[in-house]
Amino acid sequence: MSTNTPPAIAAFLAGKRIVVAGVSRSGKAPANAIFRRLRDTGHDVVPVNPQAAEVEGRACFPDVRSVPGDIDGVMVVTHPSAAADVARGAIAQGARHIWFHRSFGDGSVSEEALAACREGGVEPIIGGCPLMYCKPVDPFHRFFRWWLHLQHRIPG
Repeated sequence: MSTNTPPAIAAFLAGKRIVVAGVSRSGKAPANAIFRRLRDTGHDVVPVNPQAAEVEGRACFPDVRSVPGDIDGVMVVTHPSAAADVARGAIAQGARHIWFHRSFGDGSVSEEALAACREGGVEPIIGGCPLMYCKPVDPFHRFFRWWLHLQHRIPG
C-alpha cells in the first residue's frame, strides 16, 4: 500500500477476507481486475455474481448473504441499482468495511446504499479502487488516484 493511504482504505486493505461483488464470467470487468489484485496481494478474495458458480477458479456466490464464514470487507463494483442490496448483505454478514468503486460518474454509489451502510453502523468508503493503493500501483492508477483526489472523489 502507498504511504499516503487514507486510514479508511488502509483498514479495508488490512482485512484478510474480502468479497468482490460485481465480478463477471468473462473476466473483463473492473471488478475482476480488483479481484485479481486483491488475490495477488495475499487476500482471501470471494467473488459474487448471481449468474456464475465459479469465477477465475474460485467458487462464486449469488449474493453476499450466501458467502460462508467471516467477511472483513466488501468491494462493491456493481451497478448502483444493486449496491444497496450488496451493502445490506455485507452488514448482515458482519462486514466492517464497505468500499464503493467509483471512477467516472456514479460508479457503484447510490444514496440508498450509503444510507444502508450508515444505518448499519458502517462508514462507507466512496470512490477509487484498490488498484490505486495495492502495490505495485501502475502509472495509470497512480495518476488516476492523484486526479480523483483533486476532484474530491476519493477519501483522504
